[in-house]
Amino acid sequence: MGTYDRARFRPLIWHDRAPAFRDGADTPRAYLERCLAVIAEREPVVRAWVVLNEVGARAAADASTARWQAGRPLSPIDGMPIGIKDLLETRDMPTQMNCKAFEGNFPKRDNAAVRALREAGAVILGKTVTAELGGSHPGPTTNPFDPARTPGGSSSGSAAAVGAGMVPAAIGTQVGGSIIRPAAFCANVALKPSQGAINRGERQVTSQSTHGVHAGCIEDVWLAMMAIATRVGGDPGRAALTGPSAPPAAQMPERLIVMETEGWKDLDAASIAAFEALLARLAGQGVSILRRGDHPLIERFEQGVAEARAISATITGWENRWYQRALLDNHPGGISARGITALERAETLTVVDYQSALAARDEAQARHARVAPLADAVIALACPGPAPLWGGDQPGQPLAPRPTGDVAFNTPSSMLFAPAVTIPLLAVGGMPVGVQVMTPPGQDARAMALARWLEAAA
Repeated sequence: MGTYDRARFRPLIWHDRAPAFRDGADTPRAYLERCLAVIAEREPVVRAWVVLNEVGARAAADASTARWQAGRPLSPIDGMPIGIKDLLETRDMPTQMNCKAFEGNFPKRDNAAVRALREAGAVILGKTVTAELGGSHPGPTTNPFDPARTPGGSSSGSAAAVGAGMVPAAIGTQVGGSIIRPAAFCANVALKPSQGAINRGERQVTSQSTHGVHAGCIEDVWLAMMAIATRVGGDPGRAALTGPSAPPAAQMPERLIVMETEGWKDLDAASIAAFEALLARLAGQGVSILRRGDHPLIERFEQGVAEARAISATITGWENRWYQRALLDNHPGGISARGITALERAETLTVVDYQSALAARDEAQARHARVAPLADAVIALACPGPAPLWGGDQPGQPLAPRPTGDVAFNTPSSMLFAPAVTIPLLAVGGMPVGVQVMTPPGQDARAMALARWLEAAA
């Protein structure tokens, strides 16, 4: 039932409206009303939102309209309607994390990134659906291109809201694959930044967690990311995202390393063919494509990320187990069966298991550093083909292990602490399939520049 056609799809974008906002041909309030109209039309099926703050959003959009017309916008994203993943605290809406144990949780304070967005004039429109506690148990959200399919997770609502044209941007988070995979399934552009480059505020539990932006275009991703980074910086002890205030100019790569990952062997033939055709087009434009058989360092790099799924699961499971056990003890029945299964699995881990996983992560990062000089970036699929069909758990049947899709193409960038940009370059079976560009940590702006060239060249 897929309906995605890359040549015809027109995402909702923001950055090109500034001249119209300045001369009064358009206004942030009118832009917001168009977003609300799309939400009213599509939300009954897509189900991307937990809660909307329409009153607050309209007031914020009116204030932004006045600033633009006075020639004093607070930032390039002043007035941008934006969704916030319901893991992040917001002072004017509850934060319930798609978890029964957090029903009614309303701390009435802003996450650092949310505060930065408000200071930049962005319109915080609502909270988007997350998988339970940012894990694998899905919420009600459907894929905007086929409601029978998952939008991915855990940033399900953020990806679907952007893909459905409800908002130009939304905030997601990633520990294993929760920004890049849903963005790739929903035809978003998204940046999972270098580890620690965006201040996570209260979300400091896991060592691989990051905030990132989903949007309809590269320009809007960068503008929103810089609006956050220049106001609240990075995590404690970490360097903040840096780069030009304007979106980085397109940069053609000379060489790209193909990263297959452990997911390559399970890919469907159509997705492999589409990706190989893309690589052939890039080679035809003068880009050298390097594969694992072309250099021993590339083979060693592939071997270093060959168990990224298991390594990330061990690290994250160990780091999450303490607060999740306390949550379950205080709220019996407050976590799903899938969540309890994950917790019980984590509670079988030992300190030695955790330390071994950390050592494997360190080694993978060292192999990435050694292979990086061979090329401008790594290129890979951003998801395991089209979004899988998902109709919910079936009574009496075992729980599906990955209802929001396989993380195999996403855990490498997470465990490498590397920036990854996904762009919707492929269509397979009428569904979007994203392609990602990954650079060494700290080179987020260069990753965006390379992605911008690839988007135009593909």
